[in-house]
Amino acid sequence: MSSEPVLNIASEGDVLNLRPGGSWTATHASALEHLYETVSPKLSRAGAIKVDLANVGELDTLGAWLLEKIARHAPRLDSPANVIGISDRYAGLIAEVNQVNRRKPAAERPENPILVRLEQLGRYAAGITEDVAVFLQMLGALGLALFGIVRRPRSLRLTSFAYQIYRVGWQAIPIILLITFLIGAIIAQQGIFHFRKFGAESYVVDMVGILVLRELGVLIVAIMVAGRSGSAYTAELGSMKMREEIDALSTMGLDPVEVLVLPRILALICSLPILAFIGSMAALYGGGLVAWLYGGMSPAIFIARLHDAVSVTSFEVGIIKAPFMALAIGIVACSEGLRVKGSAESLGRQTTTSVVKSIFLVIVLDGIFAVFFASIGM
Repeated sequence: MSSEPVLNIASEGDVLNLRPGGSWTATHASALEHLYETVSPKLSRAGAIKVDLANVGELDTLGAWLLEKIARHAPRLDSPANVIGISDRYAGLIAEVNQVNRRKPAAERPENPILVRLEQLGRYAAGITEDVAVFLQMLGALGLALFGIVRRPRSLRLTSFAYQIYRVGWQAIPIILLITFLIGAIIAQQGIFHFRKFGAESYVVDMVGILVLRELGVLIVAIMVAGRSGSAYTAELGSMKMREEIDALSTMGLDPVEVLVLPRILALICSLPILAFIGSMAALYGGGLVAWLYGGMSPAIFIARLHDAVSVTSFEVGIIKAPFMALAIGIVACSEGLRVKGSAESLGRQTTTSVVKSIFLVIVLDGIFAVFFASIGM
């Protein structure tokens, strides 16, 4: 029968004498770890270490390695621990364990910085190519689903479509009103503060009207929708992907794009122009209120000046952008949701990626439309 392991510790000057005994095997792993934790603080303070293995009755690889760890705590590399009393039965095992991890790690060759940059550039290019392919694939699947709806109008899920409009459109109105109102007020206040130096406070109306109706109104609303609704779409579809609900739909013969993606994207396309209009009006109201309270411009003068400064063309330019931005947000959000793997980490990563890509695409689309409308004289 194997006996419990023991470790007798004695000090002679600066020499630490260790006399292990009993059974140093994996059967007593917990006791051996406790013995090692007990002696570890004394090893670092000892001037030399002497280990006598004469009383060790049983020994396996675990025990031999713990003894080796103790022996390797010698204070100086030029005076290794003195191990005596090794039985002929275990000499080979002790010798084998003594040679483990003795080699110095090979020095790493310095990498060529140019090759490293080229590798990173290649990875970025491959990632962009994959993202474009996923976007186009989702756009094509959406087109096929929409064609199926045109052929069979009854297949459109009106309940889901109406619910998504309620979530994306109606529930977003309060935060859209608040943020756009504040944006319009800030633009007007800064414009009045700086234009007052030149006696041109009245041109603040031109700046607020053109910026809000052509650019900032729809841009701010689209960014907020991307952060609010786009992330929700990705999280919802990603959770369904993790629970294999999307695979279950495919198994039942239903198209996940037609059932889940199409109502969400159609709701975005319908809601974003309305939200952009509401946001633009709130921003103009905020600008007019600041012009009245801060700049001393009466509401009647503000409205008259606004009527002269902007035209229907400015309003059209802003509203035309909205459906395209909504389409980009919806495709990115849904495609990233369907790329979620089976972990919560993947869900969080794809949700973050969805918001970043959506905002990036919205800004890029806004720049493209700005150049396009300027080229055609709008």
